[in-house]
This record gives sequence, structure tokens and C-alpha cells, in this order.
Amino acid sequence: MKPLPYRQAFITGGSSGIGYAIAKHLVARGVDVTIAARQVDRLRSACEGLQKIASGDSRVETIELDITNREQVADAVESMDAAGKVPDLLVNCAGMSYPDYFDKFDSAVFDQTITVNLTGTWNMLRAMVPLMGPGSRVVNVASVSGLVGTFGYTAYSASKFGLVGLSEALRNELSIRGIGVTVLCPPDTDTPQLEQENRTKPYETKVISGNAGILSPEQVAISLFRGIKRRKFIIVPGLMGKITFLVKRFFPGLVYSIIDADAKKAHRRKNNEGNRTEKY
Repeated sequence: MKPLPYRQAFITGGSSGIGYAIAKHLVARGVDVTIAARQVDRLRSACEGLQKIASGDSRVETIELDITNREQVADAVESMDAAGKVPDLLVNCAGMSYPDYFDKFDSAVFDQTITVNLTGTWNMLRAMVPLMGPGSRVVNVASVSGLVGTFGYTAYSASKFGLVGLSEALRNELSIRGIGVTVLCPPDTDTPQLEQENRTKPYETKVISGNAGILSPEQVAISLFRGIKRRKFIIVPGLMGKITFLVKRFFPGLVYSIIDADAKKAHRRKNNEGNRTEKY
């Protein structure tokens, strides 16, 4: 495997899913990696897995961190700076999702979604970016739902659309400092978060999202590094994700017509199945 032009990486949400897959690719190529998450048990297990595949003398470290706690983030970054471990690759992957119908959505969950996905990423960026030098790169993990609004994901889409906008503004600003910015927008990916989403996902959402298929975290990680090599800003893994992004960009009315038709068809099917159940 070819080496990567990074020495030290810091990954939030690195104990599972896409964050862990990215960490695996990095340590296998000799990059020192620090993964951050809130659950100590997951961090410990992830660290053990990464150490088994680490190449050469690459180091794996962990840090228990709640990215929504601004003081905690600032303290962690200050400690890294003092230890000479400021990353040249920052991956903001920590996030949450709780899909539901808009009129059933709990306001507290909406606030939490925005706080974790958008404000938490801002906290990491605000603390870490001023310490990063030329040649470094920031990767913010958003979603296809941050490019195309998705049925049942009003809170999640709001947070991820915001993250795409933040990344675009930051890309322009950091370009004068020689720091690259990438926003990764994966479709549904086989992660613990997706498993959690399926517990509250509306019927219509399941039908619509089922048309696009599911990627593995490893596929998403591979797409990320290919895109970084080409210095791409927006990276959308998977063929269906790319098609959706491009059609939405150039023919938004067509996308709206398709997803509205899918939603109505799924809603009718849901009602018909409900009626058949009532008869029996």
C-alpha cells in the first residue's frame, strides 16, 4: 500500500463505522492516529484492532472526548499541542441521526442533532485549525442528505447541509494558508449509526433509501483517499450517490419530482398494508 502524505491524524468518531475504517487505512500506511469518542469501551476495542494492523512504528492513541463540550475540546487540543501532536489530518466524523416524521419530531432531539453534527464539528475546527500548518487537510464527514433533503431526516439534513456550507466557506478561507478542506458525503453506510436509525426510520424513508443500496465503511474510506489524492472538495462515494448529486445539481426539478413520486407511492403502500392488517 502506498504511503500517505500525513504524519499525524486525529479522528473524532473513530471508534466505529466510517471513522474506524478511515483510521484502519491510515495506520496501515504508517500514519500515527489518535481516535476520539465518548465511549471508553469502544475506544479500547478499536485501539486494539488498529494496533494489530499498524504498519512500521505508527502509533495508535485514544482520547475520551465529547465534542459538544467546548471546554473539554479546548483542553484536549491544548494537551496535544503541548505534546507536539497537532495533526496534519483532522477528520471530523462524530455525528448522530434520529430520523422520524417532522410532525412527530422531538424538539430536544432536533437541538441535540444540530449540536452534535454541526456545533461539535465547529468546536473541533475552532480549536484545532489555528494550530495546523500548510499542507494539512481537514475532512468533515457530512452526508448525501446534506446535498439532497431526505424524507424523515429534517433535523439530520439541516445539520449536514449546514456542515457542507461551513466546509465550503472554510475551504475558501484556508486556501490562503495552504490547508485543504474536503467534505465527505456518503450515502447509507453499514455502520452502528445506520442500525440505530432503522429503529425510528419512517416507512417511506426505508422504501426510498432502499433504492440506493448500502455501502461498507471500507468503500467510503477508499473513496475518501482517492478523492483527497485528486484534491477534490466534495467527495460522494458510490455510483448512485454520485448520480443523485449530479442530477440534483443540474436538474433539481427532476430530483424533486422523482423523490416526491417515491414518497407518495411508499405512503400509499403503507396505508394499503395497514388496511389489509386491520381486516385480519
